[in-house]
Order: sequence, then structure tokens, then C-alpha cells
Amino acid sequence: MSTDADAVGPPWRRLHPRTVLVTALVTAGVAAGAAVPVVAGLSGWLGYPAAIGWALAGAAVLIGCATAGDHVRLRRTRYRVGTERVELHTGLLLVKRRSLARERIRTVDLTAHPLLRVLGLVTVRIGTGDRSGGESPLELDPVSRAEGERLRRELLDRAAGPSPDAHREGELAVLDLRWIRYAPVSFAVPVLGGAAAGGVMQVSEWAGVQGEVIGWVGDRFRDTPVLWTVTALVAAALAAGVAGALGLWAEMWWNYRLEREPGGTLRVRRGLLTSRSISFEEQRLRGVDLVEPLGVRLAGAARVDVVATGLVKDEEAKNLDHSTLLPAVPRALADAVAAKVLREPLSPAAAPLTAHPPAARGRRLRRAVAAASAPVLLLAVLGAWLTPVLLWAALGCAAVLLPLAVALALDAYRSLGHTLSGAYLVTRSGSVRRSTAVLQRSGVIGWTVKQSVFQRRAGLIDLTATTAAGAGAYTVRDAGTAEGLGFAAEAVPGLLEPFLERGSP
Repeated sequence: MSTDADAVGPPWRRLHPRTVLVTALVTAGVAAGAAVPVVAGLSGWLGYPAAIGWALAGAAVLIGCATAGDHVRLRRTRYRVGTERVELHTGLLLVKRRSLARERIRTVDLTAHPLLRVLGLVTVRIGTGDRSGGESPLELDPVSRAEGERLRRELLDRAAGPSPDAHREGELAVLDLRWIRYAPVSFAVPVLGGAAAGGVMQVSEWAGVQGEVIGWVGDRFRDTPVLWTVTALVAAALAAGVAGALGLWAEMWWNYRLEREPGGTLRVRRGLLTSRSISFEEQRLRGVDLVEPLGVRLAGAARVDVVATGLVKDEEAKNLDHSTLLPAVPRALADAVAAKVLREPLSPAAAPLTAHPPAARGRRLRRAVAAASAPVLLLAVLGAWLTPVLLWAALGCAAVLLPLAVALALDAYRSLGHTLSGAYLVTRSGSVRRSTAVLQRSGVIGWTVKQSVFQRRAGLIDLTATTAAGAGAYTVRDAGTAEGLGFAAEAVPGLLEPFLERGSP
């Protein structure tokens, strides 16, 4: 049923009719995957022929219901883009009518999994970047690729004039296959290796051959010492993790391209099987963050994240890398791309940083040694109470954990630093994950000053710059009290001065 308001304005459009085919094929794939454990579970009770029959019948019902439901969704969904608003109407029993003001739109992202790509379709997500109201992006799933590109250009076009500076529009960075060498040094390797080992055990359990798999592995290492057996199994898991990390990198960053489009829009395109196109307005940019996980940093690389307002933060997309502009690349290239993104001749992240007092080093050493000593002391107490074997375990843990903790603490202290570089403030901290945040001074809306009892005795202070962009807060950790307060006052003149006492000891 249409209303008079519906008849006014541009014509309504519908989703692409191939969405029904997509739903049927995806549901068939899910049903095929679920049929394996179902048949395995029912075969012992009903026998294989009957179990397969019941599985096929269930799959047919599932596919039919999903296809019918999506057909109803297709018939009941329509959208249109007016001069002031984007509207979406959908629903059968519960009718939803959503409307977004075009001036509030901050991101238009295009995503297409392999099936959508084959059929020439994309999913369009239109976001406002509203963090406070919990408003999810408006989603059109799916439309044709041409329609998705048209919507992206139309909704992000602010009719901006050409940039007066020397930074040209067009390509800022493009995929270099040599970057894949940084994938095996990421923290994803042990996680993927553990997942691979767990997957083998789970699949073997479904097939009812878990005992045989464990026995086969035991036969391979029957005459091997326990230490070498554990080493070999860990090495095999890490090898699987490396292979998984390489595959994951290829899936995420194949066909990568970062470009600046006319009108002041930054766009990231990437993806091997699932293609992604993430766009946001350059006027929402508040800085960049050079992130260096430990393994990547030891390899001399860093990735670049954007610090901007209005990035997608809904529940469905919270695990996606919407903020990553550049994957792990050589540090010099990361600085060069950061400078291009910020329209600066040199990257502020490369500016010399002010070192923090030696008291900050002492705090990190004490905390690291305390954390490493806790399991050593626990094993020692249990060993004295139960068995001397645990005493040897405590000695081994002490020999490994204590030097490692001291090394990480010293590295964390060396990583500390802050400075002002033109229109930006820069703060760096972290060891396992070192972060160099470059934030526009004009984007700072407040300062939070924290000082614990131990920091007060050591003459240290934490200063947190509050902003509406990125993570929302960026902290200068364990700076000298006087120097840190002076830095904050100089970074944003007039914001902190009313709370400072000049000339005090």
C-alpha cells in the first residue's frame, strides 16, 4: 500500500531479482555441509540409506523455505535516493521504514562474496558513523555492481572543488606481492595452527575415526623422545598456520588499491574471493595510526590505519578491517603513504619523539618481572608440596619467562615517546603491539589526566587525548608530569590552561 508521501520524489527501486538464486545456492551449500554430521549421526540408528534420505528431505525443506522467504523479502523491499534522504522500506509482518539524511552519510561500502561476484551483484552498506545511537548501516543486499557503483559515487559526492595543494588525486598505493612475506610473522600463525589441529580432531570425531587418527600419530612417534615429539607436532601446527596466514593474506589483500577520488574521497579496494570496496570522505580524516605488531616490527614493517569519524561500527561489521588503509609493508613505504593520505610532505609519524623519564622504564620492569614471577612461584610452591618435577618446571619457566619479560619491558620503554609535528600531535607506546598515533590537534576535544599513587611518587602522568575519531582516545603514557602537561597545553592551546598552575614546583 502506497501513501501520498511515497508518490512524491524519485521513483522507487527494488533489489536485484537474482537474490533468490543466491539464497537458494547458499542454503544448498549450508545444507550440504550440515548433511555430513547428520548422516554420520543417524546412520548408526537408521542405516545409511534411510539417513541419506532423511538428510535429503531436510535439505529440500530448508532450501524451499529459505528461497520462499527471500522471494517475499524481494517483493517487499524497495529503496530510493532523493536529493535530501535515502529511504528503505522492507518487511512483511513487521514493516520497517528507514530514512537517512544524505548529509549524515559518511561511508558507502561495497562487498561481494564469490557467488555475488559470479552473478555480477554487490551488497551496499550505507553508514552514518553514529556511535551514540547504535544505528546500524542501511543495507541493500544485493543490487547490481553498476547500481552499487552509482550509489557510491552519488552518495559520497559533495561537489568539492579541486585540492589546492600538490598532492594529486588517483593512486596512492597498489599491491606489491612482496608484501606477503610479512604474513608468516603475524600473530595469526599460532592461532590458525591451533585451529587446524582442532579442526582435524573435530572432523575425525564426526567421522568416528578419532581414535584411529590418534593411534596413527602415536605410531609415527613411538620410538621418539617426548620432547622431540612435542617439537614435531608444534612445528607441524605452525606450518599449517603459516599456510593459513598466507591464504588469509591473499584473500584479504589481493587486488589491493588505495586511491584518492575527485571530490575528496579515499577508497580502498581489495579481496580475492570476496571483494570489498571501502570509501569515506577525506574531510572526516583526523589522522593515521602506524601499527607494528612485534613480529612485523622485527621484520621492519608496519601497517597504516586511518583515524577518522564515521567509520562503520555496527555489530555485523565490528570484526572487519574497515580502518586499515595499508597492510603490513616496509616502514619507509608506510610513512610515505601516511604522508600522502595526510597531504603532508613528510609523515608526522617519522618525527623525532621526546623520550620519557627513566622512572617509566622502572615501572615497566617491575610489572614485567612480577607478571613473569607469578607462574614460577606457583610452580615452586606446588613442587615443594607435591613433587620435585614441578620444581624443575619452575626453574625452566624462570629461565625462559624472566629474560623475555625484561626484554619486552625494555623494548616497551624504548617505544615510549610523544611530540608535536605541525598540525599533528604524535604519541607512541607498546611493545607486543606498538602503535604510533598521529592525530590532528584540531580534532582533540578534551584531555583526561590520570596519575596513580605510584606515578605521583615517580613524577609521571598519563595524558589521554579525547577525539570523536578512531579509537576515541589516544594516551601519552608515563610522561614526566611537568613536560607532559606542557605538551598537552601546547598541543591544544586554551583547552588545559584553566586547570594549570604556572610557576608551581
